[in-house]
Amino acid sequence: MPTKKENLVVVVDIGGTKVAAGLVDPSGKLLLKLRTPMVARRSAAEGMQAVFDAVDGVFRDRRAKRASAIGVSVAGWVDSTCGVLLNATNIPCWRDFPLARELKKRYGLPARLGNDANTAALAEAAWGAGAKYDSVFYVTLGTGIGSGFVVHKEIIAGPTGAAGEGGHMSIDFRGPQCGCGKRGCIELYASGTAIAKRARGRLANRVARRSKILALAGGQRDTITSEIVFQAALDGDELANSIVREAIEYLAIWLGNIVDLLEPEVIVFGGGLGQRILSCQRLIRYGWETWAINPRRRQVAMVAARYGSESALVGAAALCMRRSPVWNRQKSAKSANH
Repeated sequence: MPTKKENLVVVVDIGGTKVAAGLVDPSGKLLLKLRTPMVARRSAAEGMQAVFDAVDGVFRDRRAKRASAIGVSVAGWVDSTCGVLLNATNIPCWRDFPLARELKKRYGLPARLGNDANTAALAEAAWGAGAKYDSVFYVTLGTGIGSGFVVHKEIIAGPTGAAGEGGHMSIDFRGPQCGCGKRGCIELYASGTAIAKRARGRLANRVARRSKILALAGGQRDTITSEIVFQAALDGDELANSIVREAIEYLAIWLGNIVDLLEPEVIVFGGGLGQRILSCQRLIRYGWETWAINPRRRQVAMVAARYGSESALVGAAALCMRRSPVWNRQKSAKSANH
């Protein structure tokens, strides 16, 4: 007799150095999680085997036999409609690669693919910090900046799933060139990478070397991280505070444009720097007095992501569940409450 499916979803989140995999239930609960290495700079087949190894580990759990689908989150440009990873800077082994098809062929389950920021946005809007809102803008702040926009539990991702790339919106067309090819992307000014780079540059000045930033980095400029800069700022260091304020001002400009363009009810902050940036929301709101013209700008809520570093992994389940009767009942119940 066939095993009864219970709308559980096997989930996979693929990055340049790791593959996280797990099992998610219809309430958004992560029932199981494991992590294996990714071999992103070898052959396409070796990269795929790394993903199979992670998924095989999930299927060793008896509950996974009740899974009805596989959801995949990946950091890169995707065509969600076709289940193809177009390209990803940190995963050079794949280009125009039919990732969903390969998983379906091996496990016999339908598979859906999404960009990691979009899937994270979907998780937070469906079950996380944005669940009580109809329109949710999600931003992940870490090594880079990613974003996603969800309305009524549906990700706004364009006809192929590639829309929502907010981290590469330019705020200065004369600015430095980004790795994406454009100039002045917000990622160059307010990501963790940008904050650490700015600190290292400022500390080249002999006077600035008295900063607590350098002390916290053990006297080595090359080891400075954004976390160190924020810690020094909390300790009252003048240079660190100026670097943080500068990053926040750039974020205020960018998010002010987002508020004017999309008018989200809530902005959810995720990623390694999410909590740090959220603690500075007063400065962002102050910046909006200049950089946002929407009369409702003061009513836009700002909250921390519920799932933290697991948002993209859990969101991979939402990619599959949003086509299910359970998902539609959840949407209907929310609409009725309004």
